[in-house]
Amino acid sequence: QVQLVESGGGLVQAGGSLRLSCAASGRTFSYYAMGWFRQAPGKEREFVAAISRTGGTTYYTDSVKGRFTISRDNARTVYLQMNSLKPEDTAVYYCAARIVLSTRAHDYDYWGQGTQVTVSS
Repeated sequence: QVQLVESGGGLVQAGGSLRLSCAASGRTFSYYAMGWFRQAPGKEREFVAAISRTGGTTYYTDSVKGRFTISRDNARTVYLQMNSLKPEDTAVYYCAARIVLSTRAHDYDYWGQGTQVTVSS
């Protein structure tokens, strides 16, 4: 079992930045690839970014490339640095864990409770 807790969401103006954190507890953090997903009201949950167990491989959805950066450290935390935020980035952001790196939400085994990000125009 892995427990995930997101933090760092909030309200920011367009063009601003936020850094989301996802703290993991339970089984060895290094066993898991990690992903960030988001869900806006009335929309399906969508992939944002993912990082391999070692941190050597990362994937991003096209709409965030060049603006968002996913990273992880040895202290059981994965981050999502979000720059140049746009109103369309408004959503609840979730982190998730699974053994093998994937960009598909239904592949992930463990999920956090989510953190709200709101970008005002």
